[in-house]
Amino acid sequence: ARQIAARLAVPRPRRDVTARRGAGELASVRYRGGSDDIDLDRTLEQLVEHPVPEDDDVIVRERVRARRSVALLVDVSGSMRGERVRTAAAALGALAAELSSDDVAAIAFWSDAAVLAHLGERVSPQRLLDTLLRIPAKGLTNVAFPLQVAARELARVPARDARVLLLSDCVHNAGPDPRPFAARLPRLDVLLDTSGEHDADLGRDLARLGRGRLFRIGGYREVAPALGEVFV
Repeated sequence: ARQIAARLAVPRPRRDVTARRGAGELASVRYRGGSDDIDLDRTLEQLVEHPVPEDDDVIVRERVRARRSVALLVDVSGSMRGERVRTAAAALGALAAELSSDDVAAIAFWSDAAVLAHLGERVSPQRLLDTLLRIPAKGLTNVAFPLQVAARELARVPARDARVLLLSDCVHNAGPDPRPFAARLPRLDVLLDTSGEHDADLGRDLARLGRGRLFRIGGYREVAPALGEVFV
């Protein structure tokens, strides 16, 4: 599990800026080869100081993605033992790579819940995994509880920048119905572990109510591609 997390935690190469068009807030930035929408007023200001301009003296309008805030909820109940530990390790590592410059909170849950890292707290994937592995995989599964905890973590974050990612088999057998809590989140994406017993109907409902997507995960190798789809 530690090897998987370490291998997937390597930050990914930066995507081409042209791939970010249409998302984020419109801002005036120095030309980097990704936009041809010139901010004429700002560019003229630069030319006054630099009559012979360099490329980065040209100011263009480009959509710049805001810093994202994501809460990862990891199921460590009795049904999530054995091989599923690798899937949890892959989720921690791949999320750290995908969101290397963003804010991440990590929450483990069973019939109870524990915050492993608060939003904005810089904790390495290896340290998070070590903490996660010290939690005995036992007890029932209360999916509603971590959704409430995630809502508190993200309460001060603008809804457009806040996301929740749930890794679970969604076999909910303790606590209240989690569906109303999913509906209160800015966005909820579900990584449904299908390697054993699972509840696809609940997973589908949670993703729909949370305005997110459901991804079926049959093993740890499928986690990184799914996260790439979540944060495309």
